[in-house]
Amino acid sequence: MIQRFDTIAVDLPVPKSANPAAAAAVQELMGGKFGEMSTLMNYTFQSFNFRGKKQYRPFYDLLCNIATEEYSHIEAVAAAINLLLTGATPRIDRNESPLPKTTNSKTTKARTKPPTVSGKADPAPLADALGATYPYHFLAGAQSAMPFDSMGNPWTGSYVTATGNLKLDLLHNFFLECGARAGKMRVYEMCDDPTARAMVGYLLVRGGVHIVAYAKALEKLTGANVGALLPIPDVSNKKFPEAMKHEANGVHRIMWHFSPEDYTELDQIWNGPHPEDGEELEFRRNEMPPMFPWPEAPDEPQLVSPGAIDPDMINYYAKKLG
Repeated sequence: MIQRFDTIAVDLPVPKSANPAAAAAVQELMGGKFGEMSTLMNYTFQSFNFRGKKQYRPFYDLLCNIATEEYSHIEAVAAAINLLLTGATPRIDRNESPLPKTTNSKTTKARTKPPTVSGKADPAPLADALGATYPYHFLAGAQSAMPFDSMGNPWTGSYVTATGNLKLDLLHNFFLECGARAGKMRVYEMCDDPTARAMVGYLLVRGGVHIVAYAKALEKLTGANVGALLPIPDVSNKKFPEAMKHEANGVHRIMWHFSPEDYTELDQIWNGPHPEDGEELEFRRNEMPPMFPWPEAPDEPQLVSPGAIDPDMINYYAKKLG
């Protein structure tokens, strides 16, 4: 079972202006093959299907704890995308200023000029979406995150590997996290937007924790020194300012506990020195990570979002309720 909190794991700055192109790139970190939906669902299904829990309890506990943290990562990616899209098109509410029927609505050809209403241009508040990198943000969503990659392809369950073989699944998870890290680094280098980079910097650090965790698990299971391969790709998190600030606080060596009582034996794996800087790993039993408020998402009336609220009705019931 999952316990949910109305917070997110990273404090994201509000952009000075919308950046739909950056939002499109960040979508890869949501629904791409190496995105956060893939890490979440890989570890979740592996935990559902885990056999031999009594014999391999530390591995099961580690897997379950990481799977739970991954939910907070899709939240962080979604929050960043939504912030980058907020205000991307003009906020025009047709219900506030109803317009009469357009005078040229019968044409069947593409309009070369905006339609007119009594000599005035009929607003097309979503016109900018025609040139957007990712028009689906405006067509299927309310300028908001979608479960797709950067090209608009939906996330698919075919990205899940849950073979039931512990060694193979752990090796896959190590590879998956390294691939996810490569994707984060590339999105970071594509986007100079502070909101996108703040989110990516945090996930580079927490994803790095998962890389080390799976390396440690493989070492425990097989004796292979997997940590000697790190970092993959060959750039330290310390080269990214938004990641470095978290590493300076030791976030790269902390495994938080995402259950009040369960999954406590993971510390049989998560211990010893960090393979990159030699600092001691910590399991913070019964301690959750810092939490921050969800960024406020204002109305976008041009998208009729949320659209279902009648102010008069709200005022009426507010008076009734005292």
